[in-house]
Amino acid sequence: QVQLVESGGGLVQAGASLRLSCAASGLTFSNYAMGWFRQGPGKERESVAAISRSGGTTYYADSVKGRYTISRDNAKNTVNLQMSSLKPEDTAVYYCAAKRDVSNYLSEHTYNYWGQGTQVTVSS
Repeated sequence: QVQLVESGGGLVQAGASLRLSCAASGLTFSNYAMGWFRQGPGKERESVAAISRSGGTTYYADSVKGRYTISRDNAKNTVNLQMSSLKPEDTAVYYCAAKRDVSNYLSEHTYNYWGQGTQVTVSS
């Protein structure tokens, strides 16, 4: 069965950096585009970043562009999210997700598998 396990969340101060990782198993990782999404307190889940199957193309929400970097290692079945210049409004549960199709990368409704999430809290 497919499993996506996020790690790396925590409590940091505004301006700090944090790196999230997602380990995938039970699927042919290189056949799946990957995405990161987040859900802040009292908010709906929103897209953060996505990456194509090869890693050659990346997509970002405007709110994180220039501060976050998504990457993947198909040999290790992992996808990472490097977050810098963190702001209190980045506080959320961050989810890793996988999808087979190659369109609408930032649309959560197109993703087939989801992780359980990891909490990121940014204090001011």
